[in-house]
Amino acid sequence: MVSNELDLNFTIGSYIQSAACGEGTRGFAGAGRVRWHGERAVLPRLPPALTGAPRYGERVTRAPLSLPGRTVIFDYGEVISLSPSTADRAVLADLAGVRGADAADRFFAAYLAHRDGLDQGTAGVAAYWRAIAAEIGASWDEARVHQLWAADFRSWLSINPATVEVLTDLRAGGTALALLSNAGPDFGSYFRHGPLGDFFGAACYVSGELGLLKPGAGIYRHVLADLGITPDQAVFIDNRESNVTGAEALGITGHVFTDADKLRAFLTSLPEPAAG
Repeated sequence: MVSNELDLNFTIGSYIQSAACGEGTRGFAGAGRVRWHGERAVLPRLPPALTGAPRYGERVTRAPLSLPGRTVIFDYGEVISLSPSTADRAVLADLAGVRGADAADRFFAAYLAHRDGLDQGTAGVAAYWRAIAAEIGASWDEARVHQLWAADFRSWLSINPATVEVLTDLRAGGTALALLSNAGPDFGSYFRHGPLGDFFGAACYVSGELGLLKPGAGIYRHVLADLGITPDQAVFIDNRESNVTGAEALGITGHVFTDADKLRAFLTSLPEPAAG
């Protein structure tokens, strides 16, 4: 006889990891399974993560970062995101059919050499990977090009949590925020409609959509004009010194990103901009 009692004995971690339905269950198998035994549902005490209680013993509180009169403009790659990992690079090399250290070096040199065309929007994704293939003597069909694009895209999605904490504190302080990234136009939707959109909204500027690249003056001027601010009201954060220098040449306050603690210290040291 099939019973109807609901017995939930699982943790969130095992529930997420559980992917197959077992015999005699109506849900996920393993430690996260849901079993029915009788007429009533018996619910266990939920872990703190589900009740609103602090998950790790103490709540973490930080002071908001308020920069009145300023807009802080963030680069994305290797500032908000982490660098692609060794495992990410290995996946790309494997998909490209690259074998050996020398071949891998040639592949990633070509990967970087043709990036400006992709990031400026003058070459589409397929053209970008074809240019790499031609340089290293490879031949990839359309399916493989799609796989390479997907693996490359994923490799830039790992977020630096310490930088996100800085963004969170700036937002809590009412500081205006914007994003300016040298990236292909395919990143535009991710920036605006993923979680980062909660920080930047429509103020996401993608080089591949604009046909402009950092550190050229044109892309900074475009952002300032679109935001309706003057250079002295802008703060620009980037991990590349050349990009920061390009912004500073226009009168924008710049900071070369190395880690989130130094960024936080820099931001808290800024004086209020002079009154117009």
